[in-house]
Amino acid sequence: MAEYRWLKNYDPGVPHTLEPYPQKTLIDYVDEAVNEHPDYPMVLFKKRKMSYAEIQKLSDEFAAALAAKGVKKGDRVALIMPNCPQAIICRWGAWKVGAILVHLNPMYTESELEHALKDCGAETVVVLTMFYKQFKKMQSRTNVKLVIATSIKDYLPPLLNVLFTLLKEKKEGHYVELEEGDFWLVDLIKQNAGARRPDVKVTPQDPALILFSGGTTGTPKGVVGTHHSMVITALQYAAWFGGQIESYKDVLMACLPFFHVYATYGVMSTAIVCHVALSIVPNPRDREDLIATIQHDKPTFFPAVPALYISLLEHPKVKAGKVDFKSMKFCVSGAAPLLADTKKRFEELTGGRIVEGYAMTEATMASCVTPYLGKWKEGSTGMPLPDVIARIGDLETGEGDMPAGQEGEIVIKAPQLMVGYWNRPEETKEMLRDGWLYTGDIGYIDEDGYLFITSRKKDLIKPSGFQVWPREVEEVISTNPNVAEVCVAGIPDAKQGEAVKAWVVMEAGKTATAEEIQAWCKDKLVAYKIPKFVEFRTELPKTMVGKVLRRVLVEEEKAKAK
Repeated sequence: MAEYRWLKNYDPGVPHTLEPYPQKTLIDYVDEAVNEHPDYPMVLFKKRKMSYAEIQKLSDEFAAALAAKGVKKGDRVALIMPNCPQAIICRWGAWKVGAILVHLNPMYTESELEHALKDCGAETVVVLTMFYKQFKKMQSRTNVKLVIATSIKDYLPPLLNVLFTLLKEKKEGHYVELEEGDFWLVDLIKQNAGARRPDVKVTPQDPALILFSGGTTGTPKGVVGTHHSMVITALQYAAWFGGQIESYKDVLMACLPFFHVYATYGVMSTAIVCHVALSIVPNPRDREDLIATIQHDKPTFFPAVPALYISLLEHPKVKAGKVDFKSMKFCVSGAAPLLADTKKRFEELTGGRIVEGYAMTEATMASCVTPYLGKWKEGSTGMPLPDVIARIGDLETGEGDMPAGQEGEIVIKAPQLMVGYWNRPEETKEMLRDGWLYTGDIGYIDEDGYLFITSRKKDLIKPSGFQVWPREVEEVISTNPNVAEVCVAGIPDAKQGEAVKAWVVMEAGKTATAEEIQAWCKDKLVAYKIPKFVEFRTELPKTMVGKVLRRVLVEEEKAKAK
């Protein structure tokens, strides 16, 4: 590998390259663990331990069930559920039959869900019961033929299962009666009890996963990653943290959603490749449950976003010193800038260390990460991991390689980049050129090889790491008959890193409150897309030809924050 300037600042023992990568899939790594330590927990969930052998058996049986229902290699199997054991069982089962797994955000609105399912062409869906009725409303407008339902209680420990059934199932909307022709996951698995996995050859180069991303345009697109891409990413992370990860001993917490690239590639894949237990949290916003899970499972590795670190620090139990986070040896923060004060306080609380990272869905977590032992620079997202190359291209064209400290477009090359967008060859060509991924992000690399992100070529907003396109929110608000004009953009926010803000001009004689505008959006947009801030104006800044100057509003907001 060429002597890129960041290599000299790698921690001692971190290799410059990991090539050649083993020709293995995550299926192979689980097979390996089953042979070595079959009874070791692969998944921890609500105080239940599910061993490698148990997950292996259940996913084999589910794969057999899918094959019996006609699912074949290359078909898309979609999951509509939060983090839970079923998300792991069904993922491995789909992969073992050769299918491409599509994990969708369960909080998508009906129209968002319809778009994603139609776009990827999924004919099979596994859905958690609390999202079943919403899905059934729009199933007829998709290609979905096989519907499999599962309850969050299916893999709870026995006592919790009973308590959930008695106290929460109906009250919180988890109880459903299936429509004719639909199936229960547990029934399909029981019907195939003892079945071997289908005789399907799955190679590292086969497509494994579709995750949805906005890319550099506002239309959500399916990003296709291979089985090998997940292994490569996991091996890079394992090498970066060196001897910090102890196989068959440590616990890696998955409180970030599996439909997000960070959780799937950076968290889940690393746990599997390193053979450490995966502690699963369905809803990280439920701070009581999150803290209780941390206390019980004692995670060694805690990946999160800045908003989650801040929220934990502000929790009354944490502030009162009633919570022990000392199990955390190392944490990774991504998706938004990490404040120096947040880093300092959390490291004091845990005795461990937080590193920061940068990646995107299209890069399938080909990441830049700050060194675990080396220097942390405030505002930097670190340096490229082994076999990841970053350069700063010309601001307009993305070409060339800008000198240290000069801003331009961040361009990445790595062995695990996406195959492309699902059925979108032209947009794939725009993002991937000659093996380089043109991110659309603006930044610079300093003389030590540290990457700093300063802005974006496009207007993508990332509240707590989620993706929000201004136009989508603007279109919803503009359908309000009392709204004359609206502009939406991302503004700096201490908790979310970046928050969605709407500037609204009302029709003459009409008024509204911020709460009324937010309520208007509630049924049309997933929660993180709803503007956190709404400001009413008599007019919006515009160009001579009448185009709203979004950047002027953002610059005004940044000036107020200083």
